Amino acid sequence: MAKDEPGESVQSGWKPVLGLAEPGEPVWHVDWREWAGKAAPGTVFDQPEPEQLIELTVIVPARNEEDCLGACLQSLVSQSEEIFELGKDWELVVVDDHSRDRTRKIAGGIAQSFAGVTVMESGKLEQGWTGKANAVWTAARKARGRWLLFTDADTVHEPGDLRRAIHEAERHKVGMLSYSPRQIVSGLAQRTLMPLVFSELALAYPPAKVSDPAQRIAAANGQFLLIEREAYRRIGGHASVADKVLEDVELAFLAKRRRVGLRFRYAADAVAVRMYRSTSAMVEGWSKNLALLFNNALMLAFWRALDFLLLFGLPVLAFELWNAKLAARSLEWLGAGWILALLWVRTLVRFYARAAKSNFRFKDCVLAPLGLPLFVALLYRSWFQHRVLKRVSWKGRSYAA
Repeated sequence: MAKDEPGESVQSGWKPVLGLAEPGEPVWHVDWREWAGKAAPGTVFDQPEPEQLIELTVIVPARNEEDCLGACLQSLVSQSEEIFELGKDWELVVVDDHSRDRTRKIAGGIAQSFAGVTVMESGKLEQGWTGKANAVWTAARKARGRWLLFTDADTVHEPGDLRRAIHEAERHKVGMLSYSPRQIVSGLAQRTLMPLVFSELALAYPPAKVSDPAQRIAAANGQFLLIEREAYRRIGGHASVADKVLEDVELAFLAKRRRVGLRFRYAADAVAVRMYRSTSAMVEGWSKNLALLFNNALMLAFWRALDFLLLFGLPVLAFELWNAKLAARSLEWLGAGWILALLWVRTLVRFYARAAKSNFRFKDCVLAPLGLPLFVALLYRSWFQHRVLKRVSWKGRSYAA
């Protein structure tokens, strides 16, 4: 694991107010709202609660995000209004995760311009922690919000999405709400690959089942993860998933296991994100995640490789049969060609129906077959890194898989 520079910069006047039970301590399996109401101040938190909590703390971890952080923060601070005032009703905390670019400077400029924006440095990265978990935990332990929103630096938030998300969580009586954002893609590699990945995610983690407390399936998207303060404390916060590469999904499983209530949905109306700004970053990112997201990455790779062979092989075979120069059996070959053509049409319709579940544009779904070879290669690469090498890398750091 790469070493980070020691030290932690904390704004004066801030005190840690979030804590958690020691690992291995039992967790009471009761309704989390009832449990929260009975908890006496100071009995769980490592320091007494503030005299008055504010409505929301937004936490943005950022590591080398100079190309996108400004747009993210502008979309957040613009949501301050008279009835939801930044610095009074909610706060914004940017955690610089030992960046080597202009991330800290960009965040500092926003902090100087808007009250209620704090920039802090991530604590020293200890062994057994991922960089993101360490960064958000640094801020979460000092948060003053009744609700905590963890959102990535590459997100752009629609006006009013913060208040609407809190109202949605309260209306559905859940302690955790997560959105799958609208994905912004550019370039052929992204436009062909991303619909394939997100269609598989939609099938593996159907939002209706994820949101159903009777179903064991769980999922969340760390690009927008809202959690009630006491629910976060009950599941142990990010310290409980400190070593997990896919910390958002792990938190979702904890939320279901400890019955804090989970809601998950696609939310193009609330937030958008451009996950990757280069093909190399996309390859590294999905290599890190695919084997964790899908139980049998190799089997999935086999089926998608078969899709590629059918989609591009059947038309060639049909064309060859139509042009077969075997006069004695020309009608038979012609009929076989039409059978293959119909089979290709069926395969194409089935494939498009699958790709459309990604919520990407029609044009991107139509182009998706071109991304099948890359998708198959990344599934294998992710499987190899997790199962054979047992190491993955992300943003200059290496983690045990």
